Amino acid sequence: MNTPNYRRTQTQSRAPTSMQINPIPAAPSELGEHGQVEISIDGQQAKVPYGTTILDAARSIGIRIPTLCHHPDLCVAGVCRICVVEVAGQRNLQASCAYPITAPLQIQTHTRSVRTARRHILDLMLTNHYGECYACWRNRNCELQTLAEEYGVDWFRFGHVKEPIYAIDASSHAVVRDMNKCILCRRCVRTCIDLQEVGALEAIRRGADTVISTFADKPLGEVVCIGCGQCINRCPTGALQANDPTDEVWEAIDNPRKHVVVQTAPSPRAAIGECFGQAPGKALTGELNTALHFCGFDRVFDTNFAADLTIMEEATELLIRLRKALVDGENVALPQFTSCSPGWVKFLEHFYPEMIPHLSSAKSPQQMFGTIIKTYYAKVHGLDPSDVVTVALMPCSAKKFECNRPEMVDSGYKDVDFGLTTREMAAMIKEAGIDLPAMKPSGFDDPFGTATGSGVVFGATGGVMEAALRTAIELVTGDKVERLFQHADITPVRGMEGVRYAEVTIDRVGPVPELLRKHFTSFDFLLGQTLKVGIAHGTANAKKVVQDIKDGGKFASCHFIEFMACPGGCLGGGGQPIPTSPEIRAARAKAIYAEDRHAAVRKSHENPDVLKMYREFLTDGPCGEQAHHLLHTHYTPRGKFIV
Repeated sequence: MNTPNYRRTQTQSRAPTSMQINPIPAAPSELGEHGQVEISIDGQQAKVPYGTTILDAARSIGIRIPTLCHHPDLCVAGVCRICVVEVAGQRNLQASCAYPITAPLQIQTHTRSVRTARRHILDLMLTNHYGECYACWRNRNCELQTLAEEYGVDWFRFGHVKEPIYAIDASSHAVVRDMNKCILCRRCVRTCIDLQEVGALEAIRRGADTVISTFADKPLGEVVCIGCGQCINRCPTGALQANDPTDEVWEAIDNPRKHVVVQTAPSPRAAIGECFGQAPGKALTGELNTALHFCGFDRVFDTNFAADLTIMEEATELLIRLRKALVDGENVALPQFTSCSPGWVKFLEHFYPEMIPHLSSAKSPQQMFGTIIKTYYAKVHGLDPSDVVTVALMPCSAKKFECNRPEMVDSGYKDVDFGLTTREMAAMIKEAGIDLPAMKPSGFDDPFGTATGSGVVFGATGGVMEAALRTAIELVTGDKVERLFQHADITPVRGMEGVRYAEVTIDRVGPVPELLRKHFTSFDFLLGQTLKVGIAHGTANAKKVVQDIKDGGKFASCHFIEFMACPGGCLGGGGQPIPTSPEIRAARAKAIYAEDRHAAVRKSHENPDVLKMYREFLTDGPCGEQAHHLLHTHYTPRGKFIV
């Protein structure tokens, strides 16, 4: 028996194991037009491309084969064996996810022997699976539980562990590990190593002693985990979850002395409906506002306001860097990297600390909003900042780590007290007895009730770049961006390709807007320049771009690059509803772009509340002294944060 030799690709980066069977390749006469192979699955005849797996072939004709270790985002593993099928001429059952079709086959997917094997596999998994389903956060959304019900597992045929074997690891602000619920499918390992190229998780020890753990079996909070939570989104059971602070949030809401405000990011609003049975791509922005007031939050604010503020600061910072490079001849760090994805920032700190000067010093929208709420908002409303509790609804588990960074206290207090994922907020809403889709829509609260389409598109990969370009082009040229891009849709930076590149030539310049006159007297230094930008999502792709820059490649000539830690950007964050797939992420992106298209204001520099903020509070403008103190981080030359 030969093991097929697979080439490494983005979604399949390791060769399949020797468990796979490669039958004798088809003779030319057996291959149909365009290299297709004739097969029979459960009596249905079909033609599939040479090399298609049995699993994919079955799905293409509507036959469902159950899986556990398989995931559409990940490389083939073939370790759980739940997907076994009978192949005529083969003595043993074969794993359909790892069996490439290279010759005509007759396949049976649900014979008695197949069903019995799957049942016994489930029985064996449950033997070491500690805990009660009703007390698990994945109850009714657990792939193991679903299959156990489907195959009639109603008692522990081979016994059941009575006590937990492993201590729960809650050392990370972002991710909690309970290996008592692990089934060794290795989805988390493949996610961390292949999809994200971080490598915080691996299978250690051998045989019956195998366990998924970290380097030297250290707590997750002590290794190079970036907190992205992508492992959570692909785990089929409750072995991984985000570090959940909802009890503390409820305690604050129930305390009459506390003024509790929540900000909601665009990606959770485009996805939270999935937790209530809605199809992916159904945005519930207005319904969520109403539900959060019912839950007891005193104010509901739009994170998009702070996203617009971020664009003003980040775009101004980029223009300042370009002026220093092109006019003053200074050796500045270009390209400038975006800094609003905390998983990406942590990735850079761990793996490329020498590149930290390239990061924009602008905080993320979450953290900017935290400082504004505990300074400007508290002052305007006569509130004691120590009694103001800021909660951030985010699509991202790494946001929990970010709000707990010790340097995030520029307001004089902890800027953001709690970060909640989309899943956690959905659980709070259900706990309050609210049917979210049935809520009457309502708007956001003032004084941060106006946001733009540019803030909305932050949720999709390329969105930060699109928002920045809309503003930078108009501020520099004095002309509408629609002159270059129809409807202000900067489509060259959109899409789901892992790495993208675009150019915009500045063919005219206008007068310097009053808001920027502290930094510029003229934009003539940009006339005729071609602004080169890049986009990467998922840290495996980010790694390619950073390495290309270090090697002097194409991206080294860029001026600005957007990096997002998660596949698809924030809409694919580690706190989003489970399951995830390329199709689900595409549907969420569609919802985000639809909300942008229908926004009353679509450009950050036209947000009236942001302009009011600069008039009344940040009076020295973007990147001014006050703005820099509250809205930017500060690095020492060695890359460590200082306050």
